[in-house]
Amino acid sequence: MNTNAAEAAAPLATRARRRRVPPELSIFLVLVGIALIYEILGWIFVGQSFLFNSQRLTIMILQVAVIGIIAVGVTQVIITGGIDLSSGSVVGMTAMIAASFAQASTWPRALYPSLTDLPFFIPIGVGLLIGLAAGFINGQLIAKTKIPPFIATLGMMVSARGISKWYTKGQPVSGLTDQFNFIGTGIWPVIVFLVVALIFHIALRYTRYGKFTYAIGANVQAARVSGINIEAHLIKVYAIAGLLAGLAGVVTAARAQTAQAGMGVMYELDAIAATVIGGTSLTGGVGRITGTVIGTIILGVMTSGFTFLRVDAYYQEIVKGLIIVAAVVIDVYRQKKRAKH
Repeated sequence: MNTNAAEAAAPLATRARRRRVPPELSIFLVLVGIALIYEILGWIFVGQSFLFNSQRLTIMILQVAVIGIIAVGVTQVIITGGIDLSSGSVVGMTAMIAASFAQASTWPRALYPSLTDLPFFIPIGVGLLIGLAAGFINGQLIAKTKIPPFIATLGMMVSARGISKWYTKGQPVSGLTDQFNFIGTGIWPVIVFLVVALIFHIALRYTRYGKFTYAIGANVQAARVSGINIEAHLIKVYAIAGLLAGLAGVVTAARAQTAQAGMGVMYELDAIAATVIGGTSLTGGVGRITGTVIGTIILGVMTSGFTFLRVDAYYQEIVKGLIIVAAVVIDVYRQKKRAKH
């Protein structure tokens, strides 16, 4: 009996050990593997190191910081079982509107001549409010009208892009104050990304907000029966995603020291890719911010590596699309394997 009990307990112990291994570990190993492949290919085809170049790595991290900010919000949306296609357009819209309130009086073509040289927190606040409003509208449409998130956020994607073009009739907004531009200089975009990631990592892991978010994605009917106000929580999640897209728009404008209607194009797909690569399941209920951070870095390493190896941009898009599909296929396989156990 004791022998049989020990044999029965062995598989349970193995599964317990597997559960204790952080799921991000495998994603991190993928990151290490990709970086090493680029390092080897770099010496073979370019004759120099990919990893041991501080300038290249700095540029890479700065480039993915904005995508990472968006991806933190997108992760929460996808955990609920939804999707957000509007974040890239919201970046462009908020960049244009926030920048128009950040112009210096020395700029001869200020959009609002009487509202120049404003304190930096005013254009930043305007950008955040615009993003929050866009996300709130997405949430209202999804929660109240019950239309699919794909359609609601697709509509916002088109509308926000149209607003960003209409706002200045397609003209860029330049002449921004140094105070406003400061948030986009140096390592600040990365700091903003990491602070945002830390805040929502804690929120998802240790607060009721996180428990409700996972519960809705895992089983919406069970979540409703347990007393969760599904509609109110979905509005909150989409509003937060919009807020973070607005923050990304502010950082983008400050980093470029100008704003253009075309900013943020395809950012939503990069954010979704980073989220899925980071282990968040498109079926909902599974995902972590730490995985999204690693997924964002993987995306940055891949993009930087392609540029380093002088691979044409259209090949980069093809490979990126294949990686997204591969990540989803792996997720489906994981879900089937989990269901069997």
